[in-house]
Amino acid sequence: MTGTLLIAQSAVIIGGIGFLVGIVLIWASIKFAVETNPLVEDVIEVLPGANCGACGYAGCSDFADKVVSESAPIDGCPVGGFDVAKQIGSKLGQEVIEAESIYPFVRCNGGVHCIDKIDYVGIDDCRAVMMISDGEKGCTYGCIGRGTCVRACPFGAMSMGDDHLPYINKNLCKGCGICVDECPNEILVMSRESESEHVLCRSHDKGKLVKSVCEFGCIGCRICAKNCPEDAITVTDFLAQIDQEKCSHCGLCIENCPQKSIVTTSTTLEAAA
Repeated sequence: MTGTLLIAQSAVIIGGIGFLVGIVLIWASIKFAVETNPLVEDVIEVLPGANCGACGYAGCSDFADKVVSESAPIDGCPVGGFDVAKQIGSKLGQEVIEAESIYPFVRCNGGVHCIDKIDYVGIDDCRAVMMISDGEKGCTYGCIGRGTCVRACPFGAMSMGDDHLPYINKNLCKGCGICVDECPNEILVMSRESESEHVLCRSHDKGKLVKSVCEFGCIGCRICAKNCPEDAITVTDFLAQIDQEKCSHCGLCIENCPQKSIVTTSTTLEAAA
């Protein structure tokens, strides 16, 4: 057999194999093809494409698929907000009503006003600090102050203040709640903008102990509850809690709190200049 004939035979064999493989691939692509609703692509086009997972799904494509199949809410993309929700509603032929904005709220006013019980030296991360004696602060319920929530924010809407507490820029915040999930000490909660009165403390320690470690901690004295004309405040386990549905925003609780533990939202959610 000459070399030329051998090369020709090899080319025919390889070409035949390639042809058969091609036929199999075409058959498989037809056999196992998954039909997609064209509306999914329409919804994907109006989404911001951040793929941040703030909607609770595995990226924008997954969210779009769930919206079209009606297993996810049309306004479920916190990054896109109401504008994107309206566009999705237009694609799907549904009316969308704007919901009230929600933002993370910092349930602590300790920071530099709370004493340190240890001199921590190590990784600058709240979780790392909490692995040592439940944190370096005298109050184990308070903000750790190492900025884990700030670093978790995908929109640059948070910063650490000089008082070692996180602050939220409402102009940048998308209300995704990622910071709330990342906070290891449950300091952050989501709050509606209309909920303007808050207790800046989550300590359940007795008043004497709270006063010994924190300048502004709630001591469970019940003065706020006694002065509330709407019966909107209860004190449970040495911590005041406000029923936002009952609150009339009269401000009497703020005026009478001896620890200055209750404030209005305007003093805690500061927009950046």
